[in-house]
Amino acid sequence: MKKLTSLLCTAALAASSLAAQSPKYIFYFIGDGMGHGQVMGADAYRRLVEKRQDKILMLQFPVAGMATTYSANTPVTDSAAAGTALATCRKTKNNMLGMSPDSVAISSLGDWLADLGYGIGLATNVCPDDATPAAFYAHVAGRGQFHDIARQFGDSKVKFLAGSRLRGTKTDGKYNGIYEELADKGIEIVRGAENMSATKSDRVLLLNSDTISTNLGFTVDGPTGNTLGQFFDAGIAHLQRTSPDRFFFMVEGGNIDWAGHDNDGVTIVREVLAYNDVLRKAYDFYLSHPDETLIVVTADHETGGMTIGQKSTGYNQYPQYVDRQHCSKARFSDFCWDIINNKKPITWEEMKTRLETQLGFFTESKLSERQEQRLKEAFDRTFITHEGKAEENLYSSYPEFAEVAYTIQNEMAGYGFTSGKHTGNPVPVYAIGVGAENFGKPLDNTDIPKIIMRLATANER
Repeated sequence: MKKLTSLLCTAALAASSLAAQSPKYIFYFIGDGMGHGQVMGADAYRRLVEKRQDKILMLQFPVAGMATTYSANTPVTDSAAAGTALATCRKTKNNMLGMSPDSVAISSLGDWLADLGYGIGLATNVCPDDATPAAFYAHVAGRGQFHDIARQFGDSKVKFLAGSRLRGTKTDGKYNGIYEELADKGIEIVRGAENMSATKSDRVLLLNSDTISTNLGFTVDGPTGNTLGQFFDAGIAHLQRTSPDRFFFMVEGGNIDWAGHDNDGVTIVREVLAYNDVLRKAYDFYLSHPDETLIVVTADHETGGMTIGQKSTGYNQYPQYVDRQHCSKARFSDFCWDIINNKKPITWEEMKTRLETQLGFFTESKLSERQEQRLKEAFDRTFITHEGKAEENLYSSYPEFAEVAYTIQNEMAGYGFTSGKHTGNPVPVYAIGVGAENFGKPLDNTDIPKIIMRLATANER
């Protein structure tokens, strides 16, 4: 497939150097759906609940900026267009991946940096053929062309790709042989990060030990198999073995976006905190190689229009509710759907006990009479008269009772949302290391890969 090298990136590469030397090790952290509200929610928990004086790690980085995220055809981008911008320096239309708006394939950071001798690694806690990782190696007109995306990974220059599972394994309902096709191209398929130590291959596709789950599970629910931190450890070990002199590692926190679509404030905070823990692993590497490493943290877009504080809490917010919730909205919805679909009997008192254990209702969190009435009415419509209306988003559907319960949780904790989809809000940019000072200003998402490429080629000119 013929690829177009962006004229904008070509001009960037021809521009004057931004740093005295090129970073040998580049970490590109992309928190899917992670806007300023999501970051501040995690920081408020750290400060007010954990009583920590220091901010979360990304807020300690010496350089901070912001980036606009609009796509080529709308003020509110989807993940495919946003991932393409962050990977290729080019805007494209929503749903298009690694292609210009007129359907011409565009080279990515993965291509350019591999040509400069960097080993390329990509890891996510959702599917490795999802929009953000795929933007670094695939070129398709529709982000749902999963079989084509997987095949293009086989032809790419990526040495390490990790995620939950591939989705393009069947054609017309039958297995299409994609794993054998990838193996024929020299890619070793490893299931479970614990099995990575045995591999000797130069190129690896690491999948979750649980090959059914579409993501690795929300932190609040507990992982289903591996964690993003384990994928990071496996990836850094592989890149150090196969490309010890220089490498590029993109790490996506995909579950932040999933929880944002759910408008599940507590789960979002947990996901950002978990992502911050993975970022610390890269930071520890930086501390060992401070003159050779660059870390950039940003997001592809914001999801949910999340705010810290809403009209129910006035000039306050209560992150202690994070410790009271032990179940994501998605998992609680699955519990409710199981009752509905299998016609299982459940009483209001039994459901109240469930709410006590999962959300802290009635014990740790005292509901008002009106809130309890709202819950009871939603319970009756959902489980007794079956007149309740389901809510849907990109990844899940929620029975009315689950929607009301988690709306009340957000009201009490003070997490506000304007949408169940993406927004056009700008996203944060944080950086530390070689050339980090170049990210501390208002940017467009296409500027971020341009700066990375200019830094990477500083020693080439």
